[in-house]
Amino acid sequence: MTVLDTIRHRRSIGKMTEQIPSREQIEQLLEAATHAPNHHKAEPWKFFVLGGTARNELGEIMAQSLVKRQQDNPQLRSQAIIDKERQKPLRSPIIIAVASEAPRQPNVVAIENIEATAAAVQNMLLAASELGLAAIWRTGDAAYDPEVKNWLGLTAEDQIVAFLYLGYPAIQPAESQPQPVDSKTTWLGL
Repeated sequence: MTVLDTIRHRRSIGKMTEQIPSREQIEQLLEAATHAPNHHKAEPWKFFVLGGTARNELGEIMAQSLVKRQQDNPQLRSQAIIDKERQKPLRSPIIIAVASEAPRQPNVVAIENIEATAAAVQNMLLAASELGLAAIWRTGDAAYDPEVKNWLGLTAEDQIVAFLYLGYPAIQPAESQPQPVDSKTTWLGL
């Protein structure tokens, strides 16, 4: 496949089998990520590969954080919602949490680090598709939660850009047809 073919055929696949991608496959995704464009060669990305019981630990932190966020609204708090939050990391055999470090150099802008890290995640999604893996980019409240960041060893200024759920597809991906590019494009001066 060409790069353009991979881009056109890549789909988010949220239903996965329990089969774990090999370490070599995961390393290929991480390597692909590091080739993303980034301003000032900051390479702001950090990767946390979670499998096994680490997914349960993340789920527990996510559930505890949800309880704290819901303290001001007790009617939203239910054991079913908390249990669902706890189970989210178990939807795939591997999760790669991808974070963007806060700028460490004076000429680096925080949003540019986040944008570079998002490009790294896209590289990972494309590489996963090429390898026949299922992958889906997730965020949600847990990605912005200070306790989840702390659990990963991140600072408050660092940003979790993605929880990349990774495995093997349990379903055929749905066909997708984006809106025509003409509906999203304005040509100026041409």
